[in-house]
Amino acid sequence: MNLDEIKEMWSSDCKIDDIELDKSSLEVPKLHSKYSDLLTENVMKVKGLEMQYHILLKDKWLWFNGKLDQDKLKSYGWEDDPFDGLKIMKNDFNYFFNSDKDLQAIKGQIEYRNITINYLKDCLENIKWRNQTIKNTIEWRKFMAGS
Repeated sequence: MNLDEIKEMWSSDCKIDDIELDKSSLEVPKLHSKYSDLLTENVMKVKGLEMQYHILLKDKWLWFNGKLDQDKLKSYGWEDDPFDGLKIMKNDFNYFFNSDKDLQAIKGQIEYRNITINYLKDCLENIKWRNQTIKNTIEWRKFMAGS
C-alpha cells in the first residue's frame, strides 16, 4: 500500500462521529490494529530494502575494485570497466557510490518508506489520543447543557 492510499484511508478513518461517540470510542482498538499492521509492514519493507542496499553496495565495491566475477557482472548487466578507462583513487569511490543510479533507487525507496512510517506513527499518535478527544467532546456538551 502506498502513501497516497494510506492518506486517503486516514482521511476517512480519522473522522469521529460526533452523534454516536460511543461507536467512535469502540473503533479505537480496530483503528490501532489496522495502522499498527501497516506500520509493521512498512518497517519490515525498510529492513528488506536496507539488506538489498548493502548487498548491492558490496557488489558495487567489488565491481569498482575489479574483483566481481564475470557471471555476477553479466547477471547485473554491468560493463567490465565501471569507470570507462578513468583511473580513480579508492578514497573517491564514495562519490561514485553516492551518485550510482542503482544505489540511489534503493535509497529512494527506503526514504519513501521512512516517510510512510513517520506518517503512520502520526496516525497512531492521533488514535492514541482519540478517547481523550471523545471525552473532551462529552464534557463540553455537558458544560454547554448546564451540567
